[in-house]
Amino acid sequence: MRLGLDNNLHSINVEIIRMGTLIEKALEETIEALVKQDVELAQKIIKGDDKFDQMEIDIESKCISAIATQQPVATDLREILSVLKIVTDLERIADHCQDISKITIDLANKVYVKPLIDIPKMAKEVRKMIKMTIDCYIDQDVDKARVICKDDDIVDDYFRTIFKDLEIIMKDKPEEIKQCMDFLMIAKYLERMADHATNIAEWVIFSVEGRHFSGNES
Repeated sequence: MRLGLDNNLHSINVEIIRMGTLIEKALEETIEALVKQDVELAQKIIKGDDKFDQMEIDIESKCISAIATQQPVATDLREILSVLKIVTDLERIADHCQDISKITIDLANKVYVKPLIDIPKMAKEVRKMIKMTIDCYIDQDVDKARVICKDDDIVDDYFRTIFKDLEIIMKDKPEEIKQCMDFLMIAKYLERMADHATNIAEWVIFSVEGRHFSGNES
């Protein structure tokens, strides 16, 4: 029974790592499509979202099967519960890649109101957070997980900067309000991705320590 559970948990861990790695790549391509106004790449990302939906379903099914058939002990249950939460956050990040790609297609034939500088920088920070969540999940590294929680503030700062810049443009060029709102939504989606990465880090801490982490902890 124990060997079967360990094998099942290992299989789940492999799938989580694979899903996280693919999502990190999807975000990279999402921003590349936005910067280059590459409709074909944006469409590829949108079509690829079904893959992440199926991965979430498969991982959830394995977790439920492990609980129902393999008598996990308390520490195992913590790990499985954390995985169920983590896979949901990963899938939400993939959804936001799709959301941004849809906006990219809408903007494809327009001249951008300003060069894209802060949004790619913001996305780079989010990608770093996602990669770190994968690393800390593999290593069960709570110190790295706490760093991720604090790095969310960097992404929030980028959002505030982008909001202020777009606010100025909307006042000076009312005819560009629609495009500015599109870019504001893109920044908001990136901010939400960072929030989901933070959630994942917090669930890693819960899995290891058995308690929920507060971002106010030092």
